[in-house]
Amino acid sequence: MTSASQHDPYQSLRVRDFRLLLLGNSIATFGEQMLTLALGWELYLRTNSAFLLGMVGLAEIFPAMLLSFYAGHVADRFNRKRIIIVTQLVVALASLALTALSYWQGPLILIYGCLLVMGAAMTFNTPASTTLPASILPEEAFENAATWSSSSWQLATVIGPAGAGVIIAIMNSATVVYTLNALAALVFVLLLIPVKPAKTAIRQATVERSTWRSVGEGMSFLRRTPVMLGAITLDLFAVLFGGATTLLPIFATDILHVGSIGLGWLRAAPSIGALVVALTLAHRPPFQRAGRTLLLVVAGFGVATIVFGVSRSFWLSLAMLLALGGLDNVSVVIRSTLALTRTPDEMRGRVAAINGLFVNASNQLGGFESGLTAQWFGATASVAGGGVGTILVVLVVALVWPELRRMGTLRLAPESTELAEMEAVRASQSR
Repeated sequence: MTSASQHDPYQSLRVRDFRLLLLGNSIATFGEQMLTLALGWELYLRTNSAFLLGMVGLAEIFPAMLLSFYAGHVADRFNRKRIIIVTQLVVALASLALTALSYWQGPLILIYGCLLVMGAAMTFNTPASTTLPASILPEEAFENAATWSSSSWQLATVIGPAGAGVIIAIMNSATVVYTLNALAALVFVLLLIPVKPAKTAIRQATVERSTWRSVGEGMSFLRRTPVMLGAITLDLFAVLFGGATTLLPIFATDILHVGSIGLGWLRAAPSIGALVVALTLAHRPPFQRAGRTLLLVVAGFGVATIVFGVSRSFWLSLAMLLALGGLDNVSVVIRSTLALTRTPDEMRGRVAAINGLFVNASNQLGGFESGLTAQWFGATASVAGGGVGTILVVLVVALVWPELRRMGTLRLAPESTELAEMEAVRASQSR
């Protein structure tokens, strides 16, 4: 067992290639967050239509729903570093197209076309970028890498929108923000070029089989891996039911009466809580009872959601949102590490794609579910009921997948890893 005194909180950061990948990802995420805010601001200014604003989310999720499984197959068949480079170049070109459309007030249909292209590129980027660290780092650094990756992502989600808001206020235009996103994607490409992933025994079996058979093997692997399936199920339903952030404008305006400034703090709170927890996790030893921890933090997520739903105090509500972000980040780190440590390299892309699709779908459907139930029963009942649903899901998952409840460390023993890889190879070679 690793003691606290032996734990190196900067283990993954000591690897140059991971530092380059992490920095590039952070810059690209920062640009993406800036673009999201700027695009929403410009579209609403031009159209004054909530419906067209909502179409942005549909344009972003549609390519993921259509292409995610194939993207995972591609990530397992081709060089993942090259996939990231190509997709980031596509994002840069689409962002430059948005720059031109913004400057000349181009047709809205072309703007949504650019969003579809960017959504497709990111669908292929996600499984490649989330699995590339496994080719850069030793397995004992995976959990530490997931923690720092989560920290950088949360930081980008806090400062990205704020940066875009400042630029728009100074320039009185969103045009320059799209250009900056293109530059962010190009910087990611330049940082990635010197990265040298370890060569793996590439995936000859995957090359020889049909795409659909390859995709089916990813699903079969998840069914045979209870801890992975249970963890993904927990996240899927926790996000689906725990949609408090979707209804923040209602809480800020009609329930807490704190106005736009209070809304800004409420919206930032989950990311701030997640960032604080991520930095804390980086400085603590690896999880020794990861399964129990995962179940407890998701149950805690449900409890915090209930308290937020019934709260009439701004400070209590703010504290609950901080807790929601922190607890969710623990879940993110555990699931991200599991996806690397419990999945053979030749299946990591497909498993990452399936997980990413579930996460994206649950985010979008969770927002819809929260809005619909709030319309029927009120915001308080919607949020508090979602928290109760989350707790019930934890109980069901703990009963259906006892392997998850009993899971200790996130890493498999060496002999277990060899058995898992042999089983994956046998499955891929079976006809």
